[in-house]
Amino acid sequence: MHKLGNPIKHFWLVQDMARAAGVDLVEARREGRLSVEGWSAMVTRCRGCQWTEGCQHWLEAQETGVAAQVPPACANRAVFDTLREPA
Repeated sequence: MHKLGNPIKHFWLVQDMARAAGVDLVEARREGRLSVEGWSAMVTRCRGCQWTEGCQHWLEAQETGVAAQVPPACANRAVFDTLREPA
């Protein structure tokens, strides 16, 4: 079984992935599209993800201000896709 990663590190990875995907988690929370429990579950899924190193490299390669498609390896891809603002 994979050990859960550091909660603070993964909180920021979720934030960074959301930003890269063009998802505003705070706005989604305000609008009721993301519950506190849902946000917490995203961090927990991230903590258990085995793609952490790949995620960090992928995030480093993203252009600022350009919304990217979340990679299939991301444990939260479906959530980000659901929360993505319509273009």
